[in-house]
Amino acid sequence: MKVSGFAIARNVVQADYPLKEAIFSILPLCDEIIIAVGKSQDNTRAYIESFNIPQLRIIDTVWNDNIREGGAVLADETNKALAEVSADSDWLIYIQADECIHEDDVPNIRKAMEDNLENNQIEGLLFDYLHFYGSYDFLGDSRRWYKNEIRIIRNNLGIKSWKDAQGFRKKDDTKITVANANARIFHYGWVKHPKHQQIKQMQFHRLWHDDAYMQQNVNISDEFDYSGIDSLIPFEQNHPAVMKNRVDNISWKFAINPLAKNFGMKAKILYWIEKKFGWRVGEYKNYKLVK
Repeated sequence: MKVSGFAIARNVVQADYPLKEAIFSILPLCDEIIIAVGKSQDNTRAYIESFNIPQLRIIDTVWNDNIREGGAVLADETNKALAEVSADSDWLIYIQADECIHEDDVPNIRKAMEDNLENNQIEGLLFDYLHFYGSYDFLGDSRRWYKNEIRIIRNNLGIKSWKDAQGFRKKDDTKITVANANARIFHYGWVKHPKHQQIKQMQFHRLWHDDAYMQQNVNISDEFDYSGIDSLIPFEQNHPAVMKNRVDNISWKFAINPLAKNFGMKAKILYWIEKKFGWRVGEYKNYKLVK
């Protein structure tokens, strides 16, 4: 069984993405890793070269900054990396620059790939998500956070990155059939020093909106305001080993009361139903899950 990893990167140093940790977290599973590196305003390429991973191959790209609707350029870039994986790889692992796999889950992921290798009905593997917010100690647990997403796909099926690169679909835009990977993705996209989080927000808004929208709707600030969260819960497990240095050396104070809930009535009712019965009313699922 051969496995390729793939990812995209642009200006990741500027916004302090944990890309190195992300890549090293999937390294035990991969025979090769492809990173599509967009032309950047920082030293992103040199940073990636410093990983010194023999299995890693960089492809240089130029992002189309005229694509500013729905984050579509992210899928465009992801598909460039996807196109460069080895044709003889069986499975492809996609990791974003702010995601990590836990070393404790590596055996389960490998087993899921092996168990489904000959089952052509299964076109991908689905992961459970942990979304950290503001601190390494708290998780967002409201409906604003997606619970699951595809991070492993079968090779050579014409599967493509979908919309803003959150998930995948077939070339005719139909959903792919997946099995559970029985593993977690640790998502750290909302855990940065407020200065770096604000840089990231400005980067991302430019991928979704034109200059007029940015001028009217995007708050210009030196630091991100974390207070606009609706619900948090404590994280009581352990982080991936690759994240130890970042977790141990957090350099900002997170002063939000994690017990406070900031819901309207409808959201409060839907939150209660989900916590009581384990059912997210009207949940959007970009996949077909085989149980």
